[in-house]
Amino acid sequence: MSDSMKHAIIIGAGPAGLTAAYELLSKTDILPIIIEQDKQAGGLSKTLDFEGNKIDIGGHRFFSKSDKIIKWWLHFLPLAGEGNQKDFHIQYKGARANFISGETANTDEERVMMLRPRKSRIYFENKFFDYPLQFNGRTLMNLGIPRTIGFAFSYIHAKLFPVKPERSLSDFFRNRFGKKLYRTFFKSYTEKVWGVPCEELPATWGHQRVKDLSIGRVLKHAIKSLFIRNKTLHQKGTSTSLIEQFMYPKYGPGQMWETVAEAIERKGGKIYYNTTVSALNVSGGHRVVSVETENFDTGEKITFNGDYFFSTMPIRELVGKMENITVPHSVQTAARSLEYRDFLIVGILASELSIKETKEKFTDNWIYIQDNYVRAGRIQFFHNWSPYLVQNRNDVWIGVEYFCNESDDFWKQDDESIAAEAIWEMEKIGVLKRDRVKDRWVVKVKKAYPSYFGGYRYFSEVQQYLDGFENLFLIGRNGMHRYNNTDHSMLTAMEAVENIITGRKDKSNIWDINTEDEYHEEQTV
Repeated sequence: MSDSMKHAIIIGAGPAGLTAAYELLSKTDILPIIIEQDKQAGGLSKTLDFEGNKIDIGGHRFFSKSDKIIKWWLHFLPLAGEGNQKDFHIQYKGARANFISGETANTDEERVMMLRPRKSRIYFENKFFDYPLQFNGRTLMNLGIPRTIGFAFSYIHAKLFPVKPERSLSDFFRNRFGKKLYRTFFKSYTEKVWGVPCEELPATWGHQRVKDLSIGRVLKHAIKSLFIRNKTLHQKGTSTSLIEQFMYPKYGPGQMWETVAEAIERKGGKIYYNTTVSALNVSGGHRVVSVETENFDTGEKITFNGDYFFSTMPIRELVGKMENITVPHSVQTAARSLEYRDFLIVGILASELSIKETKEKFTDNWIYIQDNYVRAGRIQFFHNWSPYLVQNRNDVWIGVEYFCNESDDFWKQDDESIAAEAIWEMEKIGVLKRDRVKDRWVVKVKKAYPSYFGGYRYFSEVQQYLDGFENLFLIGRNGMHRYNNTDHSMLTAMEAVENIITGRKDKSNIWDINTEDEYHEEQTV
């Protein structure tokens, strides 16, 4: 290795960190060194294996409105049935998109993407509703005519008398769906996710996650779907929450990121697993010069010098680890006040479901639990994401998701107690019976969701301060304290690498990235 070679130190081997590393190796002569505290690559998108049964943490549909991201994914894992061709195309909106098979696509049928149907539903009052809500016979039958009429008048009232200014998430939902629909289908689930009333959450959360979905959009989609179903890969012009198909790696999302990690190492990049960053050393007040690390297993401490630094670690931790510099008190306070929501998932292996629909007909990827008499917020059906996620094809393999904080009593319970509660709740709502359960596993994930409340209102000061370090780039979900999807996180990494290539100093373009930007559609209601 040449002493003159430049190095980039990347904190985190999740989608953003791995994307940055691969882009550097593909487009520059900069050598990436990745520091990952886990024992495997993937971050929140990793796949965990329990005796052949694989857990997708949080559920990761592979779709994007960015051609760049679609091509990037297919470079590593081509579509099953398409990847054996040197070139192939996908039709969408009457146009043809051409792709070139990835380097792993020629003979390996195990490393592929599958095109999967998307089906999510809401479980409320012991009934299933389409997710997102559709105006169809099932919805009317489940709600009843009187309640439906009430929703309609409530919606009309919201359109005539919207809440202005729109400050809270409650305001955001009421303006788009009406007060009654909001209280029935949005309030309870959202408060399960964040653990605080919707009135205390800022409207910016809705703009970030719910995006352009509205009653008008739902009606338009419902009418259009009577005549044509959109089964194309890109599905441009379709609201994110209405997309009907997605790509999915054969063995879960972690397969993508393990494949990328292998490619990075083949190209000469380095990945240090089970290693934490204990300090970032700053020189001259405006440049990071090195990071100090420690291996969890061996206790070995290594200092890595670098020319560029990419961080996907939680900003609260990043600011707290800065050495050789006096971080302004206001920045320290703002960073420490940033809040996060933790997450745990209980994998339950069973011989069968007790849902009235048969297993063959029950094709949901996940269902959202609106009722507040159970703690669970969502259930994944892993065998419907990919049949290869379950060891025995005759079994059903589900993931019961809980949103909580490390300080909660529920989180502090031992795994057996948590699993027992999950099984009890699943039996209570009619998903499965206790005597059909074969095994269970519990996975806890800290800081899964950066929060938009608490000290977030002071975040701009932290952002401005950190962007002042000319060779430090914040990317990814926790790295930017943004509730990003995978493709958005990848695009921030790509943009940061482009800034290095072009010599751009201003980092506003990284923060301005939004995968919806090319779809400036007026929302009519």
